[in-house]
Parts: sequence; C-alpha cells; structure tokens
Amino acid sequence: MPLYEFECTKCGTEFEELVLSTKSEALAKVTCPACDSPKVKKKVSTFAASVGGSAAGASGGASCAPSGG
Repeated sequence: MPLYEFECTKCGTEFEELVLSTKSEALAKVTCPACDSPKVKKKVSTFAASVGGSAAGASGGASCAPSGG
C-alpha cells in the first residue's frame, strides 16, 4: 500500500494519500481534502537516504560486523 504525494490543480493544496492499489482507477479516485476536487496530480517523490556513515555515528558507532574473532 504505497503512500503517494499529490497536488490539487484547482486550489494548490499538497497532501499525501495512502492508495490501496497501484492501478490507475484507484489513483483516479483520489480527491483533494481541502476542496474535494478530483483534479489532482501525483507528485514525484523521493526517499531519504543517509550517506557517509552518519547513521552509524548516531548509534554510538555500532556495527553489523561481528566483534572479536
């Protein structure tokens, strides 16, 4: 069940919607929560990623590798 980001082309409201199916008819049923308009467009979403080991630093330097030997 993907969570999509949408923008209403009528009033400009941006919102997220959990869509139970990725089929086009399910996406066509999404309406704006502010003005109830069906004129919405799906936005291109990105996901957050951590690069450079900053996540390991936040956990006290813990590692997935076995310790000792």
